[in-house]
Amino acid sequence: MKQHLLAAVSLALAVAANAESFPVRIQIDASQPTGPLKPIWRFFGADEPNYAYMKNGSEMLGHLGSMKKDQVFFRTHSLLTTGKGEHSLKWGSTNAYTEDEGGNPVYDWTIVDRIFDSYRSNGVRPYVQFAFMPKALSVKPEPYRHNFPNSTFEDLFVGWAYPPKDYAKWEELIYQFSKHCLEKYGEQEVLNWYWQTWNEANTVYWKGTREEFFKLHDHTIRGVRRAIPKAKVGGPDIANGDGGDYLKSFLDHCLKGTNLASGEKGTPLDFISFHAKGNPVQVDGHIRMGISEQLKNIDNAFGVVAKYPELKSTPIVIGESDPEGCAACKGGNYAYRNGTMYSSYTAASFPRKLDLAEKHGVNLEGALTWAFVFEDQPYFAGFRSLASNGIDKPVLNVFRMFSRMDGQRLPVVSDSAVSLDTIVKTGVREKPDVSALAARSGNRITVFAWHYHDDDITGPEANITVNLKGTPAGSPKITRKLIDENHSNSYTAWLAMGSPQSPTADQIRELEEASQLATVPATKLVSPAAGDLDLTFNLARQGVTLLELEWP
Repeated sequence: MKQHLLAAVSLALAVAANAESFPVRIQIDASQPTGPLKPIWRFFGADEPNYAYMKNGSEMLGHLGSMKKDQVFFRTHSLLTTGKGEHSLKWGSTNAYTEDEGGNPVYDWTIVDRIFDSYRSNGVRPYVQFAFMPKALSVKPEPYRHNFPNSTFEDLFVGWAYPPKDYAKWEELIYQFSKHCLEKYGEQEVLNWYWQTWNEANTVYWKGTREEFFKLHDHTIRGVRRAIPKAKVGGPDIANGDGGDYLKSFLDHCLKGTNLASGEKGTPLDFISFHAKGNPVQVDGHIRMGISEQLKNIDNAFGVVAKYPELKSTPIVIGESDPEGCAACKGGNYAYRNGTMYSSYTAASFPRKLDLAEKHGVNLEGALTWAFVFEDQPYFAGFRSLASNGIDKPVLNVFRMFSRMDGQRLPVVSDSAVSLDTIVKTGVREKPDVSALAARSGNRITVFAWHYHDDDITGPEANITVNLKGTPAGSPKITRKLIDENHSNSYTAWLAMGSPQSPTADQIRELEEASQLATVPATKLVSPAAGDLDLTFNLARQGVTLLELEWP
């Protein structure tokens, strides 16, 4: 009863604080589709590979796979790191490669199989990242394992981050790994996977030169293609969008440079990948998000790719696409990731990635969210994760909403949207960004709307009217899903309980119920004319809602 009373008081205070609202009009033409709505949301990843087969990790993979079975992909670090399954924050191991006393390779796929089997049993597919360097191959093997978070930043990047002492042995490792996957999972399966080299080689993740990375990449791709000639290979998964001139240099190398493994011209390139992160800061005691920084990364990288006519149709995957750069960091500055700041940021940013791809005329296939779960950690510690100890966070419900949209994208015009140019240049710093993404599949129309601002402070609700033109005849069945302070929000429920770190069984059941995507009463519906509908509803700041309309 206590938690329900606290929640009611919280709601009453929120209503009082937001007694004033501002009008928003969103116009959608259901008769003018602009092209397929690409499910770019269906990519995820994490630093820690071993969590995939643990209790909470396996459960989360099930949640992800159920959203779009066999079309969700997972990328992880440390698939080749030495160790017998040891794991911790920003660390994992598989012992895939060691050497005997004579220096001969010893391959062991036991842990890799356990990781990939967990993916596949849950309807998820691997986005294979070949990293990091096995201890026996590293040119500087000692020290090998870091001690995050009890070490300086510089001390994290040790033996595992160095080039191989023997590129032929590295390539053979990649060949044997790929061959094993082919034999275990079959050609029809592995041809769906993505295969790429390393992580953010333009940063301290790679202790070699740029040319040494290109050499590593070329040997990696040759190793994969020796085993699986039609494998989907790409890269470079660098940091900071275009990485200065790094992305251009990589594309030039792949398209017309000398292959550093074979001596021939060029390296196969089936997809292009880079990373894009935001940059939140503390301002006057609250978090101010840096959505513009993330979108600038994307804008710059798309601009580079667009200069190559031969890459116009080449798929692009933003291999890490997040509000900031450290999923395993926690504390006060990261607490926003527990609640609706993170979910509303995600809601507002993903449609803009599609808009930027359209602006540059490039083929965006995916944007990978680097967030998963952390095992054996305090409840709601502030990690960038999709759940806390098995309790789903509000951000996961944004992806559940995305998964309910399909068909053709519809044109949307909102009088309260922040323009694409403005949000890329300066973010959402003045008026809030209130807009929508819409799609149509036959007699079913979905409208995904958000109310976002970079500043994590309270503000008035948006009184939204969605005007839908060109709809089917008759009255639709309307279902509304909602994420806000009091819906689809386990974090608010946990706070109302008094933030227990050892919740009872009853409390856990209540938190699990609060974490699910909530259905709320449908909106007010007015039909000014045939094929023309007005739907009116309020949406709190940091709120996200999905309207599903279906005609018989």
